[in-house]
Order: sequence, then structure tokens, then C-alpha cells
Amino acid sequence: MALKIEPFNSKQHDRSTFECGVESLDRYLRKTANQDLKKKIATVFVLVDSPNDNIIAYYTLSSYTVEITELDNSLVKRLPRYPLLPATLLGRLAVDRNYRGQRLGELMLVDALRKSLVATEKVASIAVIAEAIDEKAVSFYRKYGFRSFTGNTMKLYMTMQSIKELCQSEGLLD
Repeated sequence: MALKIEPFNSKQHDRSTFECGVESLDRYLRKTANQDLKKKIATVFVLVDSPNDNIIAYYTLSSYTVEITELDNSLVKRLPRYPLLPATLLGRLAVDRNYRGQRLGELMLVDALRKSLVATEKVASIAVIAEAIDEKAVSFYRKYGFRSFTGNTMKLYMTMQSIKELCQSEGLLD
């Protein structure tokens, strides 16, 4: 396998066979992802087995704001008291069911975190936010160091400082 993560291109990448088992995630890739790209609502990154252009996995990133009152007190005490703070939303992350068990979800997550960290050099962001679709997704994100928002266990965050430490420990920064 020559795995490659690249920006989604509807003219190049075949999304017709993608099926992760969650209808809303499958439908998004087939029907909405290209529109979100064109309207600058989200960037979509896909994993392909080059030179094949069938999508194996994908994730989306967008700008986001978070209310300071939603964050854990240990983080809040180190932040300015602005009511809204900039963040990056990892809106969707899905792996085709034919490729489960190969740690491709982890590969995509780490790539999304690294891209988000690098982007903070140009556009500020205090954390990456993930809105888990179910409890299994919550467990997945927590395994990598995400923490739940106050009062909403399905919404999680990982600070840019934690992402930087993760990337440095994995040798992912230049």
C-alpha cells in the first residue's frame, strides 16, 4: 500500500464506494463535501492508496469558536477572559469499513492534529475540537488525550500545547 493523505478533489477522488457504516458520514462525503470546499466551510482531506483514487478515509477541518465557560477550569485559568476563543473543528473523521483495524483512524487523526498545529502559525487556535458521533468515538478521542467539554461528554478538545507535545514526541514537526 502506498497510502497518501491529500486534499479532496471531486474530479479525481472516487467517493462512490466509500462506506463507513454511519449514514450521515457516508452521505456527507458523497453529497456535501464538495459544496463545503467550494463555499470555504470546511477543508476535506482524504486517504487514498496511490495510484488508486478510491477514498479509504477522510476528515474535515474548519474554523471554530468556543465559549470559555465550556472549557475545563485548569485550562481557563491560563487563558484571557474573552467570551469566545478561536479553535479548529475536526468536524468529521471516518474510515471505510473495509479498512477497519489497520489504525487508519489514528493516522488520519494525527495528520489532522499536525495540520491544525502548523496552521496556528498563521491563524490562531487554542485547541482542536471534536464532536463525537457516539460513545465509541468518544473513547477513540479520549485514547489520544482529548478531554470532554464541561457539561457535554460528546464534545471534546485537545489543546494546541498538547498537540505540539504529541507531534514532537512522534517526530512529526520539522
